[in-house]
Amino acid sequence: MSSGDKSTAVLSRHFEDLDQQKSAVTLGIWVFLVTEIMMFGGLFAGYVVYRNRYAAGFAEGSHHLDVLLGGINTAILIASSLTMAMAVFSAQTARRRALVAFLILTMVFGAAFLGIKAVEYGHKAHEHLIPGSHFHYEGAHRTGIYVFISFYFAMTGLHALHMIIGLGVMAVLLVKALRGRYGARNYMQVEVAGLYWHFVDIVWIFLFPLLYLIGRHV
Repeated sequence: MSSGDKSTAVLSRHFEDLDQQKSAVTLGIWVFLVTEIMMFGGLFAGYVVYRNRYAAGFAEGSHHLDVLLGGINTAILIASSLTMAMAVFSAQTARRRALVAFLILTMVFGAAFLGIKAVEYGHKAHEHLIPGSHFHYEGAHRTGIYVFISFYFAMTGLHALHMIIGLGVMAVLLVKALRGRYGARNYMQVEVAGLYWHFVDIVWIFLFPLLYLIGRHV
């Protein structure tokens, strides 16, 4: 355990004890994540419907995505889930230096993911495969490819927004961790942030095969 631990278990006045507060916070984050699942679920449902309608266009569109960059980003997010889990464990066991290190690593992985995604978006702009007035494609299945690319940007863009929010949360946690605010008696904020981060990682695990892999053999 690190020295100089300033962590204290803060009980809000509308809870009877810390156990009740922890249960309420845990329930709250799970309810929030369910609403997030419903939001992404709508996009996934739309993807399935339009993929059945424009199967050839979606298959052709997947060939315009960089599987290598998508695979690297998948590995990065899996690694970030590990570092986030270690950050939660470090907070629970009052290892302040380890907590700080794992939070920084998680942020580095998250920033690397967004950087690679920005490179991919740049490639799409260069190929004129951005939905809107600048979209240009002269091959077959133009409508299907346009719909596929629209889903690609909608789904990966929403996911990237969640990553940006997650990085902001990590930055707040890092500042508090540097001040010794977390420990064996006060780690709920880190644990809740970990649940959110894992959710964002899991969403990508579904996005990667749906967008990058399915249909590439066609």
